Amino acid sequence: MKILFAAAEVDPFSKVGGLADVAASLPQRLLEMGHDVRVVTPCHASAREAFLASLERRTLPIPIPGQTRSVEIATAQGIGGVPVELVFDEVYFGREKVYGEPDDLLRYQMFCRAILEMLKQDAWTPDIVHINDWHTAPLAYALRNLSWRNPVLRGVATVFTIHNLRYRGPDQFNDFLAQAIYYSDMITTVSPTYAREILTREFGEGLELLLALRKDSLTGILNGLNYDVFSPRTDSNIAAQYDSATVERRPANTAALRRELGLPETSGPLAGMVTRLTEQKGVDIVIQAVPEMVAAGAQLVVLGDGDEDLQRALRQLEGAYPGHVRVAARFDETLAQRIYAGADLFLMPSRYEPCGLGQIIAMRYGAVPVGRRTGGLADTIVDLDEHPDTATGFLFDEFSSFAFLGAFDRAVIAFNQQATWQRLQKNGMTRDYSWRASAIHYVETYLAALRGRGIVPLE
Repeated sequence: MKILFAAAEVDPFSKVGGLADVAASLPQRLLEMGHDVRVVTPCHASAREAFLASLERRTLPIPIPGQTRSVEIATAQGIGGVPVELVFDEVYFGREKVYGEPDDLLRYQMFCRAILEMLKQDAWTPDIVHINDWHTAPLAYALRNLSWRNPVLRGVATVFTIHNLRYRGPDQFNDFLAQAIYYSDMITTVSPTYAREILTREFGEGLELLLALRKDSLTGILNGLNYDVFSPRTDSNIAAQYDSATVERRPANTAALRRELGLPETSGPLAGMVTRLTEQKGVDIVIQAVPEMVAAGAQLVVLGDGDEDLQRALRQLEGAYPGHVRVAARFDETLAQRIYAGADLFLMPSRYEPCGLGQIIAMRYGAVPVGRRTGGLADTIVDLDEHPDTATGFLFDEFSSFAFLGAFDRAVIAFNQQATWQRLQKNGMTRDYSWRASAIHYVETYLAALRGRGIVPLE
């Protein structure tokens, strides 16, 4: 199959969150499976060097209401050799910020128009356009609206992936997410549990009835992890490399992380969080629980930026418990790797979590997750009390500091039982959350999208 993957961010050209990882790793795996895959993304400032270095550049005229603009498109090589089309416009792109600009709506509408013209004018025509979140969601309506009179577009099916239903775009009068749910041939989200949750009023963000209308075309496919990128055996950012067979080397990373952050050596566990500081991530209930965590002998390191009130509260705790709490209020990928490799526990007490890559990376690195039973956390963390032999971590149900502390206390008890703890670590490190299985499910979804349009795919 020919597959065009459209995303606002793609690692290593731009990265804000997990979408960039998915947009790099899933196409790589599909290419390895023998499919003809290309990725298209805006040329943000972080991609400008790759854009200028490309020997394949072209100009494409883009009709917009009242005028025609031209964009430049450069083809660069992404992870695993996947061709990545970088779309540059001097007015809308080339900025440092991927999101959060006052004209985001216009920026990403322009990006969608550029993709549409690529489809209409380029010699290469995909079977599937895989669109992601609100930034590319308008393409679902555009392709359906134009296909009846355009023989090229008539053979193109759309698959729309919802990475987080909460994020609908910057304009309350333009809900592109709802349009894509209605017009896409197939809809996916990033874990099986989240696909079920968004059909309910609690998690549906007001779109649960629309999603119920399309439930036969909705499926949850767990995000994978690029094991070549995230590997404690080869990670150059950590103090000591190791794997599941040499996990006894891992404490050297814990000691190095404590030294880096100025935390004293203790016999208690070091808990880590690598997160956006938002209400979704449950940082507030961790803040409430810190006194009890400290009383249990634990230390806490938090890496992430976001809500200023949460930052302020964490800073206050850092001042109140200088030997136990450290806060790095920034985005820092290399420090994140050292936290995954050095933390004993990894905390993800989310209000909701469509998939979450943090807990998957943590398990890959031998950090034992404590998470709320929601979304992808429920699909990936195996609780010790429920499945002692195959457990990988600890789950709790009620969103409260009390329930979180119950799971945390169980984790501290297990930490002090060496055989149990090593079993948890090795179970997590050896579970397969790579893109192998998930990519197969996406191919099945692409085929279903084509059949739904009455197109007989070449399987």
